[in-house]
Amino acid sequence: MRVEIWTDIACPWCYVGKARFDKALEAFPHRDQVEVVHRSFELDPGRAKGDVQPVLAMLTKKYGMSEAQAQAGEENLGAQAAAEGLEYRTRDRDHGNTFDMHRLLHLAKEHGRQGELIQAFYTANFAEERSVFSEGDERLVELAVAAGLDADAARAVLADPTAYADDVRADEREAAQLGANGVPFFVLDRKHGVSGAQPAEVFAQALTEAWGERSPLKLIDEGDAQACGPDGCAVPQH
Repeated sequence: MRVEIWTDIACPWCYVGKARFDKALEAFPHRDQVEVVHRSFELDPGRAKGDVQPVLAMLTKKYGMSEAQAQAGEENLGAQAAAEGLEYRTRDRDHGNTFDMHRLLHLAKEHGRQGELIQAFYTANFAEERSVFSEGDERLVELAVAAGLDADAARAVLADPTAYADDVRADEREAAQLGANGVPFFVLDRKHGVSGAQPAEVFAQALTEAWGERSPLKLIDEGDAQACGPDGCAVPQH
């Protein structure tokens, strides 16, 4: 079974939602037969690379709320994260363009390190003091290496703005086609969709239902069609 998760590294609910989904997956009896693929979604696609601002300033401008309201929201998110065993800095975080991180996640997918890299990005963005936005490409390379990727391969992707760009855009188009206008957005075997950072129990139910609804193989075996098996190939007798 395949689970596709559309997320953005700048999305705090994606950070919390991943922890809740991971908890459900860990308890799922068939977890070893579940493939998880992370898909790209940008919350702020129009923001230029290098345009970095404090999270509170972004929230007050984007949503028209007061700084006190924005800070209260961050405190609530911090509590939600803590309940999942996650660290969350409720003050002095910043916000910026995530396109390069999504491109690196597609590189990581090719090398089987996507889960490790997205977790490294989440932890760096939400729990660590150092910024993933304002320190330049080498900060992203450092995180890529920590996730098991080759430093030179990561630098080559970052140096070429076209590398994996089409893959990111294809993910974003597909999200729109599926009706995802926010993240996190989970799609199980292209039959079940789960929107938002739901409780682990909801993810557990979705995994169980999707597993149970997998279509069994329908065998068409009519007539005397010949085939080969462990004992060799049947030879027609004339």
